[in-house]
Amino acid sequence: MKAVGLIVEYNPFHNGHLYHLNASREAADADVVICVMSGYFLQRGEPALLPRRERTKMALRSGADLVVELPYIFSSQHADWFARGAVSVLEQLGTDTICFGSEQGDIKPFLKLLEFLQTRREEYSSYIKSFSKQGFSYPKAASMAFHQLVPDRELPDLTKPNNILGFHYIQAIHDLQSSIQPETVRRMQAGYHDETLSSSAISSATSIRRRLIEEKQPVHTVQEAVPEASFQVMESFINDGSFFYDWEKYYPYLQAKALTLSPSLLSELYEAEEGIHHRFQSFIKTENSFHAFMSALKTKRYTWTRLQRFAVQVLTGTFKKEAGAALASNGADHIRILGMNPQGQAYLNRVKKQCALPLFSKLPKHKTLQQQLDEKAAMAYYLPLPPASRKKRWRQEYEQPPIILKERM
Repeated sequence: MKAVGLIVEYNPFHNGHLYHLNASREAADADVVICVMSGYFLQRGEPALLPRRERTKMALRSGADLVVELPYIFSSQHADWFARGAVSVLEQLGTDTICFGSEQGDIKPFLKLLEFLQTRREEYSSYIKSFSKQGFSYPKAASMAFHQLVPDRELPDLTKPNNILGFHYIQAIHDLQSSIQPETVRRMQAGYHDETLSSSAISSATSIRRRLIEEKQPVHTVQEAVPEASFQVMESFINDGSFFYDWEKYYPYLQAKALTLSPSLLSELYEAEEGIHHRFQSFIKTENSFHAFMSALKTKRYTWTRLQRFAVQVLTGTFKKEAGAALASNGADHIRILGMNPQGQAYLNRVKKQCALPLFSKLPKHKTLQQQLDEKAAMAYYLPLPPASRKKRWRQEYEQPPIILKERM
C-alpha cells in the first residue's frame, strides 16, 4: 500500500483542500492519503475555527484515509519546526511521498533551491542577521537575504507563503535524512491571504473565516466555498449551540494571564525574545479588543504572526525550558490517531509494528512532555466555553476514541 502524506490545518476544509487531496493522491499514485493535522492552535498563532474532531470529520468525509495530530509544540511554530515535526510523523508512518500545494507547482525548482541554499548557507545566514539588525522581521529579512544571493529566476519565489512552507518540508526531509519523496501540486485560484470570498469554486480559508467571524454571516453563506461534508459538519456544529473560535473570545483570558505574571516570569515564556514581553504587557492594559491590541502592538520587527504565536504561548503558559526539552527529540515523540476509514485502518495495522513511536488514540495517564503540552493546549482552547461544556470537552480528551468511518468516502 503506497501512502502520500499531507501536512494540513483544514481551518476549515474547503474546495481548494479537496482539490489538493485528490491531486496529491493522483500525483503520488497512492493507495492511502495520510493527513498530519494541527490540533487546537495553528502555525500562524491562531486558534482553530473548529475543534480538531470536527475538522477530522471534514477530512475523512472528503476522502482522507488516516488523520493524525501534529503535536502542539510543532503546530504553533515558525515554518522550520512546523515542517520538522510533521515530516517526522509521516516518516514514522512509512509515508512514501509528501505532496504540498505551492504557487510554484513544480518540484524540480524546489530541489534546485535546496542545493542552491546548501552551498550558500553561511552567506545566506549572514545576510539574514544583517537585515534583522536593521529592524526587519525574520520573514522579511530572510526574503531580502535570498534576493541578495541573486537566485536564478526558475527557483521558487520565497515571498509566497506556500512556497516557503513547501521549501521547509523539503529542508526537513533532507535534515532528517528521510526517504520520503517530495511532490507538489499548483495552488489553484485564491491566494493564501486572500480575504475576499470568491464567486468561483475555490476561495481561501482566510476569506471563509472572515465571512464567518468578522462579518458574522451564517454558515450557508460559505456553502459554495466548501465541500458538502464540510458544510454539514459546520452547520451541525453551530446548530448544536457551539460557536466558531477566534482570538476575540480568548482576549479576557489572555489579559488575565499577561497582567498577573511578573515581567521577569513573562520573559521566561517561549517566544519571548528581544523584549517583546514588555511591549506586550504594556499595550494589553489599555486595549479593549484583541484586534485593537494587535494593531497597537505590531511593528516592522514584530509581525502579526509572530505576536500571535507569542500570545498562544502566554495563553497556554508554555515556558522556554519546557519547550526546549520538548523539542530536544528533534521531532514528534508520539503519534495520536484522530480518525480513519477502513483503508486507513488497514494501512495502520500494516505499519504500526515498524513504527518506532508509540501510537495513541487517547492521551495516556503517564504523558511525555509533548503530550503534557498537548493537554495544556486543549485546556486553553476550551476556555471560552461555559463551565459545564468546558468540563465535557476536557473529559473527552481522555475518553473519546478516534473517528472511524465504516466505508471509504
